[in-house]
Amino acid sequence: MRKRYSPTFKAEVVLEILKEEKSMSRIASERGVHANQLSTWKAEALKAFPKLFEPDQETTRALQEAHQRQLEELYAEIGRLTTQVNWLKKKSGLHLGEK
Repeated sequence: MRKRYSPTFKAEVVLEILKEEKSMSRIASERGVHANQLSTWKAEALKAFPKLFEPDQETTRALQEAHQRQLEELYAEIGRLTTQVNWLKKKSGLHLGEK
């Protein structure tokens, strides 16, 4: 049966590897994991590391959609208010002096 390691365990081991205080073979024997597996985890971590600093695409998309909805609501409200102001001007007779 294959051993399964938690993401937390893998992260701890990779951090230990990156500190370079111990050799890869020493960490492998202390942690009971083959050195080739440690190399794989290290490579995966280094490959994924830049993505930690990229904005979350789903969050960005959700914010853009929310912003667009808010913008549409505001334009609709401006349209309603403009119509009301024009109606009030017409009813009050204030529109006569404007050109």
